[in-house]
Amino acid sequence: MFNKITVIGCGLIGSSILRVIEKKNIAKEINAYDKSKEVTSYLAKNFKFKICDNITEAVNNADLVIISSPLSSYKEILSQIQSNLKKGSILTDTGSAKKEINKIIKKSSLSDVTWIASHPIAGTEYSGPESGFAELFEKRWCILSADENTDKKEITKLEKFWIDLGSKIKVMSFEHHDYVLSLTSHLPHAVAYSIVKTAISDDNKFKDDVIQYSAGGLRDFTRIAASDPLMWKDIFIDNSENILKVLDNYSKNLEEIKSAIKDKDSKKLLEIFSSTKKVRKEIIEAGQDTEKPGFGRK
Repeated sequence: MFNKITVIGCGLIGSSILRVIEKKNIAKEINAYDKSKEVTSYLAKNFKFKICDNITEAVNNADLVIISSPLSSYKEILSQIQSNLKKGSILTDTGSAKKEINKIIKKSSLSDVTWIASHPIAGTEYSGPESGFAELFEKRWCILSADENTDKKEITKLEKFWIDLGSKIKVMSFEHHDYVLSLTSHLPHAVAYSIVKTAISDDNKFKDDVIQYSAGGLRDFTRIAASDPLMWKDIFIDNSENILKVLDNYSKNLEEIKSAIKDKDSKKLLEIFSSTKKVRKEIIEAGQDTEKPGFGRK
């Protein structure tokens, strides 16, 4: 489908994409670019695809260009590559927020290049090229977003690419994507950062005990809160409007729980806890997790 694919940004997601492309022979040519010398040195030692020193060289004659770098880097990357993008090529990304990035793309006035945003709902708490693996996208959702006038044939091409990587596909608008992700991903991260900060910062003399005797709940929050700080800083800025709305709702629900605790209102607490219990079952039925103890994690 694509003779030449270029990946810009080779951390966890980017290096995993490169691994699958190479493993499954999805493209005849593979180019990789990362501004970090440490990253390119790692890639050169472990892979056979071409690692470019120059970003414009990397995108030259590529049929598909994938930006897999922090959201705050997009504007600079676009200014460097837009005049070198191949006519008829597809430009996509892997970012977790879309509305603001789409504005930047539109202002860049790409000529004869199709922009279709991608968001593979996959990842771990680890970062860097050494953390990538070819199976990262297996049976995971990838959300595609595009303008209404985008050629459906081009969307189909990109859908097939992600399916070849192992993903399931959902197409939605930029705005709907950002709202859904603010609830399913961005809010949990905000809560996780807050909970872990609260647990370890109140009194240092208890820090060792908190770590030593962490129950499953705190352990799961620390996994989320260990995510790449640079990436999540960008996400919270780019999707700030939606995140602030859901944080307001979260605060209201937290106040409701606080009031029930203060009033020792067992009926209200039972009502709140019972209303959320079924969501876990629905997530398992949707195939988004397993019912094994410990959420199936080793």
